[in-house]
Order: sequence, then C-alpha cells, then structure tokens
Amino acid sequence: MMKNGLLIIVCIFLAIGTCGGPLLTRLYYTKGGSRIWFMSFLATAGCPIILIPLYVSFLRRSNRNHNNSETAEKAKVFVMETPLFIASIFIGLLIGLDNYLYAYGLAYLPVSTSSLIVGTQLAFNAIFSFLMVKQKFTPFSINAVVLLTVGTGVLALHTDGDRPADVSKKEYVVGFLLTLIAAVLYAFLMPLVELTYKKVRQEITFTLVLEMQMVMCFASTCFCLVGMVVKGDFKAIPREAREFMIGSSLFYYTLIVVIGIVWQCFFLGALGVVYCASSLASGVFVSVLLPVTEVLAVVCFREKFKAEKGVALLLSLWGFVSYFYGEFKSGKKVIDSPQSPGTELPPLPVSGSDVA
Repeated sequence: MMKNGLLIIVCIFLAIGTCGGPLLTRLYYTKGGSRIWFMSFLATAGCPIILIPLYVSFLRRSNRNHNNSETAEKAKVFVMETPLFIASIFIGLLIGLDNYLYAYGLAYLPVSTSSLIVGTQLAFNAIFSFLMVKQKFTPFSINAVVLLTVGTGVLALHTDGDRPADVSKKEYVVGFLLTLIAAVLYAFLMPLVELTYKKVRQEITFTLVLEMQMVMCFASTCFCLVGMVVKGDFKAIPREAREFMIGSSLFYYTLIVVIGIVWQCFFLGALGVVYCASSLASGVFVSVLLPVTEVLAVVCFREKFKAEKGVALLLSLWGFVSYFYGEFKSGKKVIDSPQSPGTELPPLPVSGSDVA
C-alpha cells in the first residue's frame, strides 16, 4: 500500500518534468538562449536538492537506531556500496550524453515535433526491457505499446512545414536525427537502471534510489560541465542574460533555476517509477504525457495542432488506460488466487499425550 502511494507521488513528479522541462527549455531557446551544453548541464544540475530528502532519511534512520536498544551501530550517512556507486557513475555519463543530444535537438525543433520523436522510445523501451530484464508482456501491455507507437507514427507522418523560420534545413535534419538517437538511448537507460536494481547485492530502498539519482546526476553534470568549459559557456552566459528577450537578467537567472528544478523532478519521477513498477511502466507514462506536452506547446508557443495530433492524443490515452488496467487485473489475480499446497504451513505434529 505504501509503495502504491509512493508511485502516485513519483508519477506527479514525472508529469511535472515531462511536460515542464521541454517547454521551459524551448522558451529559453526562443527568447535568445543558444547555449546547448548549458541546457544539458541544467538537466541534472538541480541534483543538490536531493540532499534534503536524503538528510531527512538519515535523521529517521538515526532516530530508529537510537530508540532500538538492540542496535548499537550508528546509521550510515550513505548506504550505497562501491559496485553500485561505480555503476551509477557509468549510467550518469550516459545520461549526460543523452541530455546533450536531446538539448541539441530541441534547439532546432518545435516542442511538438521533439515530443513525437521522443515518443518512439516506448517501442525501443519494450525491446530493451524484454532483452535485459525479461519483462513479461500481457495482452494489455502489448496493446498499450501498439497504441502509443501508432499514435507517434500518426504524428510522424505529418511533420511537414513545422520547421522554425530561423532554422536551416540542415540544422532541422540534424536536430531530428539527434533527438531520435536520444530517444533510443533513453529507452536503453531505463531498463539498464532496472537491471542494476536486480543485480546489485543490496536491498533496494527508496533512500538507495535517491542516492543513485544523486550520483548519476552528479556524473552527468560533470560531463556537461566539461563541454561548457570547452565551448566557453561561462563567458557567454552573462551577456546572454543581458540580451534575453523577456524581462531583465533576474528573469533569465530565475528561469535557469526553475529549469534545473523541473528537470530534476523528471529524473526523480522516472527512476521512482522504475523502482515502484518497471522500466516499461516508466516508458508508458512518459509516452502518454507527450501529447499533453504537445497541447501545452500549442497553447504556449502557438504551434500548429491538426487533427492527427488529436488522434495521437486519444490513442495515447487509450494505451495508458489499457496498460494500467492490465496491471490492475494482474494484481487482482495474484490477490484472489488460492495458496498453492507448497506455500501452506505444514501440519503441527500431534503427540500421543495430545490425542489423549
């Protein structure tokens, strides 16, 4: 029951990040921002905020050990062991690369086009989940994958004429391809995280998930920080703030902080859903939110919304309902199924005196 409540919370965080992250990043680009490595950096630079729940967790563990007279040892500040730490750094570097590819694509694509390309991650996620973590498919989950993929395909057939006026055809094609590669890489990363959960010789708690997120985001941030130094972003940022088309420099820096926080919500939500459910569930939830992001893009940036986008939205919602109805049916079947003889308690031995 507690895990279901946690799943709802992380889904809310994932919704905030999935919808808010691309819109705020695109706002930065459309109003004068041009630093791609900087946007990649901001995707994970908000990781210090994770220290707050980690500190609360540490206090709770300390109080629990203090109140338990049988536990003499002090609570560890960090519970992560070395193998998991190394694995988290490796995954974090891949996340940094993925962030750069996505930020590059979003610099030259409308949010709606970027979202429909990212939607293809679900099909790749399903393949990687099956190969890496032996994800079991039900008719409902297969139906969800098909519907969400078809919804993305409907959108992909109608991308003509949405190239921004200030973007060349070459930049548009490169942005399209890099966004597609980013989608495939992201589809690989979530099953990789789930596989890490399964292979590690530690009990996976939500505190450990937060520590993994902290290490992964820190590694990703350092990766992008190197790119910022090479490209001279630190020298360009003050000038960019002065020339930003909305408000003053204060608005620019406020936007930067908000972008970092919102993207951190995305990573917390994505990893949290993998922990509470599966990498496929995380992919399904991201995919169902992409058409919502497109609707918001139409409202915020006045991007075109044609009939095919409405069809894609309906198909995505249908797939979302199908997937979670299948999960509900599977869970109900487990609860209602009678215990097998192997799981029943053995009969108590009866002595002669008891019979008498």
